[in-house]
Amino acid sequence: MELELRNIASRFQIVGEIASVRPLGEGFINDTFLVKTKLESTPDYLLQRKNKSIFKDVPGMMQNIISVTSHLKEKIKKNGGDPNREAMTIILSEEGNPYFTDSKDDYWTLCLFIKDNISYDDADSPKLAYAGGKGIGKFQAMLADLKEPLTDILPGFHNIRFRFEQWDEVLDRDPLKRKKDLEEEISWIEERRNEMLEFWELVEEGIIPARVTHNDTKINNILFDRDGKDLCVIDLDTVLNSTVLNDFGDAIRSYTNTGLEDDENLEQVSMDMEMFKAYTKGYLEESMAFLSEKEIEYLAFSARYITFEQVLRFLMDYIDGDNYYKTKSPQHNLIRTHAQYKLLRSMEDQFDQMNEEVMQFCKELSA
Repeated sequence: MELELRNIASRFQIVGEIASVRPLGEGFINDTFLVKTKLESTPDYLLQRKNKSIFKDVPGMMQNIISVTSHLKEKIKKNGGDPNREAMTIILSEEGNPYFTDSKDDYWTLCLFIKDNISYDDADSPKLAYAGGKGIGKFQAMLADLKEPLTDILPGFHNIRFRFEQWDEVLDRDPLKRKKDLEEEISWIEERRNEMLEFWELVEEGIIPARVTHNDTKINNILFDRDGKDLCVIDLDTVLNSTVLNDFGDAIRSYTNTGLEDDENLEQVSMDMEMFKAYTKGYLEESMAFLSEKEIEYLAFSARYITFEQVLRFLMDYIDGDNYYKTKSPQHNLIRTHAQYKLLRSMEDQFDQMNEEVMQFCKELSA
């Protein structure tokens, strides 16, 4: 296998002689490998086999990444930073493409490996949440003036109108006849349908603008330097044009949950207000200058929106027979549904304070 991987890596415009190619990380979506070169003076690389069952348009995805990283590098260079450490560097193939296609029609990509960084699997303190907020806020701010349209590589992503169309169709089919036992859970969705669609109409009408968004804002997609300062946002496969509120809302869903996404002990699940405040402060320090009044108005709501969407998707997959998410038990998607709904209810209970904190931070930053 390593010989095959060496041959694939050698099809890119690399510097140095390959010493080894080894698996890196758990590879939930893509298969990732660290390509080490023999000399300390030559760079190391990350080789990835892209998951073409999830990403149907890898060339479009890679063109998005090229557009975004090129824009970031220009900004970083102007600011006196190091473009090869503060932004991903895509290595082109021998043919000049940002990918290589093997004999099995699998897509492979290569980028520089950024050395001397720290990454975290979880945000376990307000200090780290603050740093994560600054990282995503800065990423969005540097891309706020990128006008080049990006390929929509995930049609319907975070589009609640599209999700409701799927939901209605699954409820009509009810393939495993599970609907009859889920009256309460289904009511959770239907009671919030109008409010969620009203928000999405603002996006559809451009009242809330479309910008460049990352769409996977977990803490492990930010690299930090040894001083704990945000260094580089990575894993750009999902960048596209949408509302930046999706990035903020998904981060809050991830950072502030005191329990697990599939926690069976609902007493452990809630939204941690201190984590919300820390992330929001860091985010607004970097992003407030480009955000519109309407985006700021709906910043706190976006956490409810994204969490609601996840409740809907887990419950929909359970009703549909567990065809999308990997499950560990027959009830796993239903367990996820209940845990995410508990988080949503905690957000709703604290919503007034969430809005107050956003407005207070904006007031302080405007002073």
